[in-house]
Amino acid sequence: MAHSTIKSITPVDGRYQSKTKNLQELFSEFGLIKNRLFVELSWLITLSDEDKIIEIAKLSEDDINWLLKIHDDFDEEDANRVKEIERVTNHDVKAVEYFIKEKLSDHAILTKVSEFTHFACTSEDINNLSYAIMLSEGRDMVVLPELYQLTDELSNFAHQYKSTAMMARTHGQPATPTTMGKEIANVVYRLQRQLLQLENVDILGKINGAVGNYNAHAIAYPNVDWMNLAQDFVEELNLEFNPYTTQIEPHDYMAELFHNLIRINVIFIDLCRDIWGYISLGFFKQKVIAGEVGSSTMPHKVNPIDFENAEGNLGLANAMLQHLAEKLPISRFQRDLTDSTVLRSMGTALGHCMIAWSSLTKGLGKLEINEQIMRDELDKNWTLLAEPIQTVMRRYGVENAYEKLKDLTRGATMDKATIHAFINTLNIPNEAKSKLLDLTPANYIGYAVEQTELI
Repeated sequence: MAHSTIKSITPVDGRYQSKTKNLQELFSEFGLIKNRLFVELSWLITLSDEDKIIEIAKLSEDDINWLLKIHDDFDEEDANRVKEIERVTNHDVKAVEYFIKEKLSDHAILTKVSEFTHFACTSEDINNLSYAIMLSEGRDMVVLPELYQLTDELSNFAHQYKSTAMMARTHGQPATPTTMGKEIANVVYRLQRQLLQLENVDILGKINGAVGNYNAHAIAYPNVDWMNLAQDFVEELNLEFNPYTTQIEPHDYMAELFHNLIRINVIFIDLCRDIWGYISLGFFKQKVIAGEVGSSTMPHKVNPIDFENAEGNLGLANAMLQHLAEKLPISRFQRDLTDSTVLRSMGTALGHCMIAWSSLTKGLGKLEINEQIMRDELDKNWTLLAEPIQTVMRRYGVENAYEKLKDLTRGATMDKATIHAFINTLNIPNEAKSKLLDLTPANYIGYAVEQTELI
């Protein structure tokens, strides 16, 4: 029987499950258990490779491959077995340790070293590395590719409409013209800066015992260079080593990463609201999809639902990411458990991100520019040329240039004839006057095209 999502409590795993499926293997409890398994097995292999730990014989390549196969072949049946053990232990990390020992009992050589599973580790040694791997893989395999694709689509959008003039609005009022492409290019540039920062967030890990001092390690094997061994181990997991921690890795890097995502989402919220406004103004039409209903009572409507859905989910994502960023770096004394339950919600926060980014991508794909509406609006607003006229007047020393244009245009309805009549009265060089007479609201766009081409 196929799994039904109709009774799911959250829309992340219910209504929008198809948009979050790429996160499931990584951020589900299955993914967390599998990462714990990998860290535990890797630590056992590392210990066997340390010459001064004579109680563990150096493992052969076949033995190592056998161990790693426990991780590689890990499936839902195995995960359910771990959960069965947890129901007895009431401890999720200890359940993984016991699961490994069960597996090792089937191997004549490895069963002899089973007591070195989880050796000198606190649960947080395993958890912090497991979550770090989860975030590293999630960022590199899911989040960044999704954001790269969306940014590329926006970049293509910007280039496509680099010359499409539109009336800008500042404070909601008619302002100097721009182009649709340049406005989208602004968004692309902001995203590019944030993506570069997201790529470069160091993801940290530690494996240093109950309060971060290698206490048990030093007692059991005082001649082992545990600090260097720990650093090598963490770095072999492709993580940045954190040498100074309490029982927990302090999660500052998580706050950095989540704040970075918050900034990216804020840029998208800004974009969603602007596009929603442009649709309302008629600058964009939306492609009609066969069978879709815009309103339950108004048949003519094609609502901007994708941008509204995106904005709502971006807000939910940011609320959760903000809590994660503020809560996770705080722990009473050397350890409390408040981070443990909160960490489990990372996938939910990222799920709302994925839903939003997917909706935004879908919405962009349905947009069709309405250049006629944009041209008509520009042609009704010749007052937009007050800025260049008074600026040229200033250049040639015409007194009170700003004031004269204010008196002429403020609150007044201007057309081409009125503007041209005023220009012809100006005591400025003929060449300058000709350039002003050639201006229209549609071609007064500065370097908008050139700037867009550089993005």
